[in-house]
Amino acid sequence: MTDAKQALVEVGGDFNKAFAAMKKKGLAKAAKRGERQASAGLVGTYSHDGRIGVVVEINCETDFVAKTDEFKELVKDVCLQVAATDVEKVDQLLKSEFIKDPSKTIDDVVKEVIAKLGENIIIRRFHRLVLGA
Repeated sequence: MTDAKQALVEVGGDFNKAFAAMKKKGLAKAAKRGERQASAGLVGTYSHDGRIGVVVEINCETDFVAKTDEFKELVKDVCLQVAATDVEKVDQLLKSEFIKDPSKTIDDVVKEVIAKLGENIIIRRFHRLVLGA
C-alpha cells in the first residue's frame, strides 16, 4: 500500500503513470531475482486433440510458490504456447509472441509472474510431440 501511495505522490496523482511506474519497478526487481537458485517447480502437460503433446518443466525457488494458482496458470499458458508454436529451444520460446496477448512475449509474461510472486522462475525445458512427425 505504501508503494502505491508513494508512486502516486511521485507522479502528481496520475493513476496511470503511477501504475506504469510500479510495474516498471516490479520488473526491475524481477531481473534482480534472476540470479537466485530455482530448483522447485512443476512439470506441466498438454494434449491438443490427441495430435500434439507437450511436456514443460518450469522451476521456481520454493514448493510454496509452485502450488500457487498464478504459477500453475503460467505453466498452463506455456504448455499452450509450445503447442501452438513451432519453437525448438527455450530462448526461442521466450522471444515468441504470447498467444493470449501478442503485445507481450513469453519472457514478459514470466517476468510479470516473477514480479508478482517474488521468486525467480525459469522455463527449464520442454518437448513437443506431433503425431506422425
